Amino acid sequence: MDWHFVFSQAFTQAIGPTMLIYAIAAIGLNVQFGYTGLLNFGQAAFAAMGAYGLALAVVAFGLPFWWGILFGLLAAVGTALLLGIPTLRLRADYLAIVTIAAAEIVRRLARSTVWAEHTGGSDGMRGFSEPFFAMSPYSEDANWSLGILSMDDGRLIVDLWIVDFQYSSRDLWIMTVGWALVAVFLIVIGLLVHSPWGRVLKGIREDEEAVRSLGKNVFAYKMQALVIGGIIGAAAGFIFALSRANVQPDTFSTDFTFYFYVVLILGGAARLFGPVLGAALFWFLYNLLAQGLNQAIRAEVIPPGTLSGTQVGPLVFFLLGLGMVLLLIFRPQGILGDRRELMLDVR
Repeated sequence: MDWHFVFSQAFTQAIGPTMLIYAIAAIGLNVQFGYTGLLNFGQAAFAAMGAYGLALAVVAFGLPFWWGILFGLLAAVGTALLLGIPTLRLRADYLAIVTIAAAEIVRRLARSTVWAEHTGGSDGMRGFSEPFFAMSPYSEDANWSLGILSMDDGRLIVDLWIVDFQYSSRDLWIMTVGWALVAVFLIVIGLLVHSPWGRVLKGIREDEEAVRSLGKNVFAYKMQALVIGGIIGAAAGFIFALSRANVQPDTFSTDFTFYFYVVLILGGAARLFGPVLGAALFWFLYNLLAQGLNQAIRAEVIPPGTLSGTQVGPLVFFLLGLGMVLLLIFRPQGILGDRRELMLDVR
């Protein structure tokens, strides 16, 4: 078995563009669920608002790229207001029902044939990412070498003996922007949650009635948390769309949101670095298992006929699911979390 290849792939994906999408979306979900106790099961809808807002503005309306970013953010804010106004005064489970339905409605509308001329229907949309990659400082035909660090035809290669990190110039630009967004969001949220505003959010999570008895407008604080988390979710949608240069509706299914919850719970809810650690660990384990099993099949470490390549994917998700069940049994607070952070008031 080629363990060097297995670990190289696992570590490459653990800090790569896909991991960043999940980390950013989970950071937004952490504001809503981790710190405020809002059961938002429609974070995929906010990511879709960002992705489709950008794509529609640039492709369908012919607006500049930065106007597309603004359009996507405004769409996420509008979605948060639309979902929050009728539900946030009610019990927490009403928000859960409405958001999971909203995510499915957004997906169905995006793939509808009625607006297919503008949205591309089930085929999705392309042609909106060129302005973003035109801003990249990384040349697609660059060639240079600095010991363990080299650039060959626009592909960054980092040789650290046991692993090799390899990224295309496009992935490198996505990662640069993505990690910058992660840093900005973590700094902003860190300042917010350690302020009086953040303490009110935690109070709402623990005992909403007690916070209301102190004269705080609980509805307004909940709405602010939903909007902030939705904006961060839209940013994840931007990275998702740009990294693939395509927006396709079926990628924004409810499964998308549940993966965000897996990442968040794995790292630790209501912990600043929990979403980032959870996303990195999830994608490391996923690729380690997938590549390891595929290598074992090729090397016939696994006897022929016992496991086929097409069965690796479902088996990997089964193993990850089993691991999550064991985590929830023995350490429900996640790696960095505190058990008390998940004791939510959902009356």
